Amino acid sequence: QVQLVESGGGLVQAGGSLRLSCAASGRSFASYSMGWFRQAPGAEREYIGKIWSSGTTAYTDSMKGRFTISRDNAKNTVYLQMNSLKPEDTAVYYCAAQKPMGSQYEYWGQGTQVTVSS
Repeated sequence: QVQLVESGGGLVQAGGSLRLSCAASGRSFASYSMGWFRQAPGAEREYIGKIWSSGTTAYTDSMKGRFTISRDNAKNTVYLQMNSLKPEDTAVYYCAAQKPMGSQYEYWGQGTQVTVSS
């Protein structure tokens, strides 16, 4: 069982930056792939990107260049650095964990709200 807790959300002006953190419980964190997602009001959940246990990352095209995912396995934490924020980035941001060789994200955090003002 893995528990995930996101933090770092808040209110920021357009053009600003935020770094979200996702702290994980459990001893197997380093072997998990970790994903970031977001959901705006009235919209479906949107995939942002992923970091594998190796540290390799991948992003959906619209997020490339502004968002960066990293991880610190010693701290059982994954990060989402968000730069040049826009009002349309306003959403609840979630992290999720995927087991090695797994096909789905099995564990989800509760989410953290990010609001970008114009």
